[in-house]
Amino acid sequence: RDRRPVWKIVAAFIWPKGGWSRAFQYVKHRLRRLPDPPHRIARGIFSGIFVTFSPFFGLHFVAAAIVAWLMRGNIVAALLSTFVGNPRTFVPIGVISLQTGYFLLGRPHEREEIHRSLGGKFVDAGRDLKDNLYALFTDAEADWNNLLIFYDEVFFPYMIGGIIPGIVAGLIGYYVSLPVIKAYQNR
Repeated sequence: RDRRPVWKIVAAFIWPKGGWSRAFQYVKHRLRRLPDPPHRIARGIFSGIFVTFSPFFGLHFVAAAIVAWLMRGNIVAALLSTFVGNPRTFVPIGVISLQTGYFLLGRPHEREEIHRSLGGKFVDAGRDLKDNLYALFTDAEADWNNLLIFYDEVFFPYMIGGIIPGIVAGLIGYYVSLPVIKAYQNR
């Protein structure tokens, strides 16, 4: 068998062969056929939704699996429910988490500043990270100031502020999914 070219792999990732509706139907079908009791599946759903409110982008699958394992929930349900966080929902999730974090940390004055310079803080942190990685291999001087600003003004409030909305959204997901899963498995 010939190997697929990279462009075909990327194209299949962006647009699945059967289309996105078929992919969603598969996820729905897979979720319905999980071989655990309803309360374990619902705990997995809670775990995945809760982790979606964390700032650890790229690690949501790993974190959801760990939280589900600690809660003795279904790991597959946790992985699938992390898709609550998607390009359409990450902006509201981020704003809610940051606003809550600023409130909990007693920094209400930074609420107005978030809309004006949040993108700039991400750009500055990325540029600072790139320059400092470059400085490791050259004789350039490393300066971590913009990453410290990003941590203090964005990452830490997001991490702290994501706990309460994550728990609320996770509980909603738990209590909505539990009777649905029970009814489906009884049927």
